[in-house]
Amino acid sequence: MLDDKTVLITGGTGSFGEYFTSYILDNYNPRKVIVFSRDEYKQYAMRNSLGNSKLHFMVGDVRDKERVKHAFRDVDYVIHAAAMKQVTTCEENPIEAIKTNIDGAINIIESAIYNNVKKVVALSTDKAVSPINLYGGTKLISDKLFALANLNNDYDTIFSVVRYGNVACSRGSVVPFFKELLESGITELPITDYDMTRFWIGLNEGVNLVLKALDLSIGGEIYISKIPSFKITDLAKAMNPNGSMKEVGIRKGEKLHEVMLTAEDSLNAYEYEDYFVIYPNLKGVKQKGKIIEKGFEYSSKTNNLWLSVEDIKDLLRKEGYLCN
Repeated sequence: MLDDKTVLITGGTGSFGEYFTSYILDNYNPRKVIVFSRDEYKQYAMRNSLGNSKLHFMVGDVRDKERVKHAFRDVDYVIHAAAMKQVTTCEENPIEAIKTNIDGAINIIESAIYNNVKKVVALSTDKAVSPINLYGGTKLISDKLFALANLNNDYDTIFSVVRYGNVACSRGSVVPFFKELLESGITELPITDYDMTRFWIGLNEGVNLVLKALDLSIGGEIYISKIPSFKITDLAKAMNPNGSMKEVGIRKGEKLHEVMLTAEDSLNAYEYEDYFVIYPNLKGVKQKGKIIEKGFEYSSKTNNLWLSVEDIKDLLRKEGYLCN
């Protein structure tokens, strides 16, 4: 699928972008892989780490339409991972979040159409579902822009969205936060709410979902992986088995549970073996999956697949966060 193709990743120096770039260089024979981001130092480090002649770097910001339009020349596939993602930062800098997450999405769409890009896959988040913070609100609008970009169009570019929560062990997630606390000598981990649950998705599952969207998308879909849930308290037990935990209260803009697919979404969704797809319109859709039961909600609280403390330990060992 990606052999002899040019792929561009916006926000390509982030946790996902770096992993995705390494994966396609190892598993495909692309013509070129372009990492587009605004952090020149991370690009320098990534260049030295991967050292591949097919890897190219462009310094730029998705807020700069002319730079994006220039970057997309002769590109076959775009993976849009660039975003302002920190909830608190977005709350304190709302206009900047809008410029990056919404205006940036518009620039991606218009530049892809202008350059006849074959497919664009945009990365989303659970926080775009029934949003309660600005970050979620901007990503909801971004999702709508990409999902609706294919309706009533007279161009060939196909747009789709992949949705998942915080990638386990990625920068800014709870795992490295707990690890940093433990390494500093703290033995009592702060838990926002003892009832809190989250989905667990690794970088490899994130990459597989993007590749699935690149392969199968026909325009406007939102892809959601079937992944296990875990309790935040069980994560704390896995990382700090001889320590304690303290409930500190849920933070502003934080949800108790993650929801990937709402009851309203179920009216336009299909279920497959290991993923769900929300379509912009089910009319004319011919798929091998089954239509989801009306009113179904895919939530980390009501999920039928759960990780135990030992399961979490095994996953953390694979990521290098546990040594025994």
